[in-house]
Amino acid sequence: MSRVKFVSANEAVDLIKDGSCVANGGFVGIGVAEEVLERLENRYRNTGGPRDLSLIYTAGQGDGKTKGLNHFGQEGMVKKVIGGHWGLAPSLGKLANEEKLQGYNLPQGVISHIFRDLAAGKPGTLTHVGLGTFVDPEISGGKINLSTTEDVVEKMKIGKKDYLFYNIEKIVPKIDYAIIRGSSADENGNISMEKEALTLETLSIAMATRNTGGKVIVQVEKKVKSGSIDPKLVKIPGILVDYVVVSEVPAENHMQTFSEIFNESYVNSAISISEGSLDFPLNERKVIARRCAMLLSEETRILNYGIGMPEGIAAVLNEEGMEKNFIPTVEPGAIGGTPVGGLSFGAAITPEAIIDQSYQFDYYNGGGLDMAFLGLAQCDEHGNINVSKFGPKIAGCGGFIDITQNAKQVVFCGTFTAGGLKVEAKNGKLDITNEGKFSKFLKDVEQITFSGELANKQNKNIFYVTERAVFKLKKEGLELIEIAPGVDLEKDILENMDFKPMISDDLKLMDERIFKDELMGLNF
Repeated sequence: MSRVKFVSANEAVDLIKDGSCVANGGFVGIGVAEEVLERLENRYRNTGGPRDLSLIYTAGQGDGKTKGLNHFGQEGMVKKVIGGHWGLAPSLGKLANEEKLQGYNLPQGVISHIFRDLAAGKPGTLTHVGLGTFVDPEISGGKINLSTTEDVVEKMKIGKKDYLFYNIEKIVPKIDYAIIRGSSADENGNISMEKEALTLETLSIAMATRNTGGKVIVQVEKKVKSGSIDPKLVKIPGILVDYVVVSEVPAENHMQTFSEIFNESYVNSAISISEGSLDFPLNERKVIARRCAMLLSEETRILNYGIGMPEGIAAVLNEEGMEKNFIPTVEPGAIGGTPVGGLSFGAAITPEAIIDQSYQFDYYNGGGLDMAFLGLAQCDEHGNINVSKFGPKIAGCGGFIDITQNAKQVVFCGTFTAGGLKVEAKNGKLDITNEGKFSKFLKDVEQITFSGELANKQNKNIFYVTERAVFKLKKEGLELIEIAPGVDLEKDILENMDFKPMISDDLKLMDERIFKDELMGLNF
């Protein structure tokens, strides 16, 4: 007889006690048990409980407003948060800035492995990921505010190499409740994910929770008969599940992503879009994406695109009919297809495969990525990049550290300035019609999310691509290697930097094809 109980969302959240440790699954809006989280917030608002929760999650989950982890952002509801990305849950970031909770920002891939290591009864996660960044205990150890004082990351040497040890006993010794999601549940609690765009780390969370004595709550869209799910399609076996919530309003609270109820192309490789069918106007984003695409070669087949600016590279390759030459990957587990952006980021159109997030990061950490394209928010003269903290805004590192420290080559891409920048690309030249208010090239970045010094020690090829200038990392720092036709080196570039970069003796003009409203004719 099955011990799994089918309950309402209200019944499920009534189980959670004050002071509990809660693990929550999801990526942006994919795999988020929105109905359970919504009812949890309602319970707190109506009754004042549960209070003083500890919350741990891998990836950012939310719409930047009210959904996802924002349901936890009520004063007194949480006392400690460990997460990979904070930017999509500003309500939690506000509490952290007001010193009303303890908070840690650790690399997304590391947290996915922490769940797996906790399930296996290991004392911690040992990895090189995080060295030289703000996660390194010699800098801040991942602490995000003054209320957070306990050291949870230790630096140790094995042989002649430095590693970081993420101490599970201090981070998450046990999980009392897991809140995760699937598509269907049979009568024995076996969970399939046929309509989910990603499988994420749900199995690891469920296993870690059960093995440490906690309870697993799974939200699904429907209940099916026992034995009706192919055992190879069961992603969470019923032995790991305690409670199943069948969503009462799936169109609102069980959307495939936070912007789409269901898109079959995210789970069906037989559906395709023709090359050249994506509409991508010629603007600064396309200029940057085109220059990034020109860094690709026959030797750089396995790629990663970060959220935001890098998403345009996939569109450029599609437009140029070159998409089939490369295999994009997205850190939560999609391989192949065309990665999508916005609130559907993490999904891919007609992916070739979808694997668990922890295994995707295994692949990355071992050097599987040929080239990665990530955002550029702040850069300093040493080639350090910050994408994780800006004044009071806590964005978080997400998978940025895991990816940039392990890809064979890394390209950072973003506009040269921010805050009102307007440019026009035409006839093979770039015209800056309104300069941005804020420089992105600073003497020192606010927080080190990528270490130029570490990259140099690893002899990696690192590029920094903007709409008007391209830089390369050298041992001595940043070197300007290209400028856009139509811009003035002194006025448009050097005067908008807080430091003077090295300038290549062979300074080139960016390819004029980048700035023409027609196909470039890319060929690799």
